[in-house]
Amino acid sequence: MHGPALSGWLLMVLCGLTGTYCLLRTRDGTARERSAARAEALMGFGMAAMALPAALLTLPGWMWAVYAVTFGASALRALVYARTGGHHLHHLVGSLAMVYMSVAMIPASAHAVGGHAGHGSGAAGGVPALTGALLVYYAAYVLRSAGRLIPAPAAVAVPDGGAAGVSWGARPELALACRLTMAMAMFAMLLTL
Repeated sequence: MHGPALSGWLLMVLCGLTGTYCLLRTRDGTARERSAARAEALMGFGMAAMALPAALLTLPGWMWAVYAVTFGASALRALVYARTGGHHLHHLVGSLAMVYMSVAMIPASAHAVGGHAGHGSGAAGGVPALTGALLVYYAAYVLRSAGRLIPAPAAVAVPDGGAAGVSWGARPELALACRLTMAMAMFAMLLTL
């Protein structure tokens, strides 16, 4: 009993902090980078809310429909921008995965008594083949992203000892770590489905 509640709390905190960092990234960068950061912040906060342990709050059944509509709209937005490539395709997959998990949780919420449907006794369910495909996608994304986090050469030092004009919000390795964290959290959430 303590395992699922503890993992729910940890997942909630991790996703909430990641969403907060992504929201802070909307202050720096190009319009495209700020747009991606907003989409990642929505994903982080949505995943944090979805991982909310039942000890804190039992979500009403209609809340899963709200998640499905919210992330359905996010998926449509990502679909519009997916033609430009890049992370919009990943955002599309992530938003569709959130819709999938939300829809799978709607019937489970009717059966969950005194517990969060996502961490209950297996009342939730989805299509095993689709869940497996999403697990494979996120496992591959995590492995590929983790390989790109290998340290690069140090930044050029300036006389005052700081990095050469790079703010903490504009550091590409932190944005990549943010995406990696959310992909691992998505993998963990799909495992509970």
